[in-house]
Amino acid sequence: MTQTGRSRELGALLRTGPFHAALRLAIKERGLTLERLRAHLRRHGVSIGLSSLSNWQHGHSRPGRADSEHVVRALEEVLFLPRLSLVTLLARATPQRLSEHVGPLGELLSEIDDTQPEHLAVLNRYNRVAIDEHGCFGHYLCRTAIRARRDGVDRFLIRYFGGENTEIDKVGVQALENCSVGRVRRHPGSPVMVAELLFGQTLRAGDTWVFEYRGVNSHPVRSTEFAHAFRYHEKQYVMEVRFHPERRPARCQSYMRADLYSPKRITGELKLNDRDGVHVLVSDGTSGVVGIQWEWDD
Repeated sequence: MTQTGRSRELGALLRTGPFHAALRLAIKERGLTLERLRAHLRRHGVSIGLSSLSNWQHGHSRPGRADSEHVVRALEEVLFLPRLSLVTLLARATPQRLSEHVGPLGELLSEIDDTQPEHLAVLNRYNRVAIDEHGCFGHYLCRTAIRARRDGVDRFLIRYFGGENTEIDKVGVQALENCSVGRVRRHPGSPVMVAELLFGQTLRAGDTWVFEYRGVNSHPVRSTEFAHAFRYHEKQYVMEVRFHPERRPARCQSYMRADLYSPKRITGELKLNDRDGVHVLVSDGTSGVVGIQWEWDD
C-alpha cells in the first residue's frame, strides 16, 4: 500500500475513528503480519510486544501514556499514514471508565466503601473458569497481583455478575491464598454480588501482594460465556476457560464490549487446545469488557 493507494474506507476511519479499527485496516492494507510490523517498528527504534499490537488493533487496550506518541508516530511511518492521523485518533479516544454508581451494583457499593482504585494498582490477574460435564459453570479461580500506591492498603473488593438464571444466594467466595473473606453483599433482585477480601496485614506504598480466591456456585447453571470488566488499568489479564472432556463446545469466540451494557463485538475465533481449554490475554487493559463465549451442539 502506498500513501496514494489508501482505500476510501481507511481514509474515512482515519478521520472519524475509532483508533483500533483504523489501525487494524491500515495493517491489513499494508500487507503486514504483526511479526513483520514489529520488525519494522524495531528499525524505527520502537520495541513492542505482539500481544500489545494485537490488543490495540482489536480494541482491548490502547497505547499507554508513557509510550503513546513515540510508538504511534512510528506506526504512522511504517503504515504509510498521514502524520499525526493515529495520534489524533488516540487523543480523542479517552477511555470511559465503567460506571458503578447506578443500578444493582451501585446499591451494593453504597453499603461497602471501596476506595481501592486510588490506593492500589492491578499488575496481573488470571482467571480460570471450569465448565463441568453438564455444560454448567461450577467455579472460577482468580489469582491477582497488586501494588499499593499508598500506605494502608489491606483489602480488595471483588464484583460478580451472574447470568439471568443465576441464583445469587447460591454464589459465594472461598479465600485460598493470602486473604480471607470479609463482608459479602448480594442484591435481592439481581444476580449481583460484591465481596471483600482481607489481606490480614497492612501494606505500605510500593509493597506488592499476591492473593488467590475461588468463586463458587452451589447451584450450577448451564453457561455459554464468561467475562471480565476492566475498571481501571491492568498490566496483564488472562482468562482461561476449561471444558470437561465429555462436554466440548462446538465453537468458541472472544469478544469485547465498550461497557457493561453495550453490544458485543466478536474479536476472534478460539480453538480448543489438547487440554480442552481456550484463553485470551490482554495487555494494558484500560476499560470495557473482555469475554469468551461458546456454543453447544444441542
